Amino acid sequence: MKRLSYIAGLLGLAAAIALIAHQGWGEIAKAIDHAGWGLLWLLPFHALPLLFDVLGWRALLAPRDPHGKANLPFLFWVAAVREGSNRLLPVANIGGEIIGIRLVKWRGIDGAAAAASVIMEVLLTLVNQYLFTALGILLLIELTQSVGTFNSVIGALIASLPLPIFLIIILRHGKVFSRLESFAEKLLGGRSKLTELIDGSRLDLEIRSQYSRPLRLVVSCGWQLLGFVVGSFETWFALHLLGYPIGVGDAIAIEAVTQALRHIIFVVPAGLGVQEGGLVLFGNMVGLPPEASVALSVIKRMREVGFGVPALLSWQWAETRRLYAAASTRTAQSSVSRESES
Repeated sequence: MKRLSYIAGLLGLAAAIALIAHQGWGEIAKAIDHAGWGLLWLLPFHALPLLFDVLGWRALLAPRDPHGKANLPFLFWVAAVREGSNRLLPVANIGGEIIGIRLVKWRGIDGAAAAASVIMEVLLTLVNQYLFTALGILLLIELTQSVGTFNSVIGALIASLPLPIFLIIILRHGKVFSRLESFAEKLLGGRSKLTELIDGSRLDLEIRSQYSRPLRLVVSCGWQLLGFVVGSFETWFALHLLGYPIGVGDAIAIEAVTQALRHIIFVVPAGLGVQEGGLVLFGNMVGLPPEASVALSVIKRMREVGFGVPALLSWQWAETRRLYAAASTRTAQSSVSRESES
């Protein structure tokens, strides 16, 4: 799977470069230069949809953190690290979630509770992806008066729909992580650090506990969907700066179906080539020239780097401080132990 991901990433990168070269870097650079320093506003603006996601996550985690040890500012930082990891590091879109669980545990939150909240949040994100895509397709059909154009996208989404339904059912009624833990024990010949880390039975109980609070699931789902919609204003604002103004409905439609394409072709890391091709294809339907769509994709990539790199650097700084503090504590304990022995 990792080899397939690398191959897909290289092919996607080649496709993105070829698309930029075909449209002409000069035209794309001219559009970006027209936008100027105003593009920097995309960095603080991205904090808003991310905050809505965090509010949804907090709604899931709150019952296991009644004293607010993992408060909104902390969870916002963790969410930025998760996003930066998934978008910029070769972690197959799952490494960021593992990092997030680890960071939440720093605040004294039970590991199984933290993991269950992240698993449920990812599952709700998958559900919202379908809802947001449906909204985008409806808007594009209304704008273009054409249904046949979207048959392939609609067909691919319907074909992939059994996966989230299966996950919802099996996580609610099955013992996924208990079985995974048992399998790991058999594979490794007994208990190990890995099986202790999984703690399958407790994790299954925590996930069922999440299902037992439907109102919180609805609230979390609503915050996430709002984050999807608000996030599409990045497309609207960027295109206005580039000199290609479009309507709000156009921006939501383009963002939704492009994200759907990245979801369908998930094997390509960071959607390299997929995002660029999707923006050109669907942007053309609302009257955007190809160079504007490619320029928009380049700006989105720049925003991902500009927002994600500081988050990843802050995470590494926090990890280094934690390691240094642990080493200092061990040194102090060793000194005390030697003094007591003498």
